[in-house]
Amino acid sequence: MRNDQIRRMAAYAYGLLPFVVLAGLVPACSDNPESPETSSDGLEYVTPEDVGWSSQELEEARLFAEQSGYAAVMAAYDGKVFFSWGEVTRNFWCHSIRKPFLSALYGIHVTRGEIDLNATLQELGVDDIPPSLTSEEKQATVRELLQSRSGVYHEAAAEDDTMIALRPERGSHPHGTFFYYNNWDFNVAGTIFRQETGLDIFEAFKSEIGDPIGMEDFNTSDCSYQYELQKSEHPAYPFRMSARDMLRFGVLYQRNGIWMGEQLIPPAWITESTTFSSLVDSASGVGYGYMWRVFPPGSQFAQMMGSWGYYHTGVGVHVLVVLPDQKLVLVERLDTDNPGWVDPGEAGMQLGLMIINARSGG
Repeated sequence: MRNDQIRRMAAYAYGLLPFVVLAGLVPACSDNPESPETSSDGLEYVTPEDVGWSSQELEEARLFAEQSGYAAVMAAYDGKVFFSWGEVTRNFWCHSIRKPFLSALYGIHVTRGEIDLNATLQELGVDDIPPSLTSEEKQATVRELLQSRSGVYHEAAAEDDTMIALRPERGSHPHGTFFYYNNWDFNVAGTIFRQETGLDIFEAFKSEIGDPIGMEDFNTSDCSYQYELQKSEHPAYPFRMSARDMLRFGVLYQRNGIWMGEQLIPPAWITESTTFSSLVDSASGVGYGYMWRVFPPGSQFAQMMGSWGYYHTGVGVHVLVVLPDQKLVLVERLDTDNPGWVDPGEAGMQLGLMIINARSGG
């Protein structure tokens, strides 16, 4: 991959859409003393050569990750962890990676018949603080919230300056017709989940996903709802999670929702939620599904990564990537708890390509 191609793709991923970043896909042989060599709960720790990667080339990637300021990086091939480096047991803020976690819960409860994706905000009694929703805005459906296509451009909790600057004018786009990465949609999806299931998001995630897949560090006491009542009555739902627990979640998706023989997330939901709903960028071919970024087969991103796939990021520096055809899951974490954290910029994309190119014979 030429350097100018890397710069162009990194500029797209990190600059034009800061929430889209496809940062690192990182592995190498495990050098973290906290990582076990074997696991009885669905993951296995192996050397890179066991699954077709070069330890020597991955060591270069590890050094690059360390020099670029990452805090933890992991990767697994078909559930076999061949790289584990850094503070993999530490619970960092997940930022926008909270969205795939809620999407997974939706899949479970939609399949149970507890949530109707075609229900409108009006039917569900959803409104917000003044200026309240218009009758037209209330025609948006739950599905459109998950797709970030509601057409409701009300202020929202957990918006950053870029989201605020890009937010369209109220009433400028009818529901279902326009994609805008909208925290109002994602927050209201959380409200509706709690309303329709009667469950707390974090407790439901722990009992229905975290515990069954053996998450070791996730604790609901680390999570909390973020209210900004001067903007909206609907809170964000920030998660904290370790790299190794996030990797498990990615492996669950890579395995089509099955963990140790148990179907936790319906496979039809995984397919539906990671299917292209909106084109986000015509140059790269990246789109959006149900709270997942997707790059379909044939897209420029898929060609560069060597596979189609889906991913999500948090403030452009935390990343979870699933490449189903390659059976590859990649997790990258930065210490954004540190007020002095620095965005590594193009390093994330370069790191990802280093890892993919370290595949023996690849």
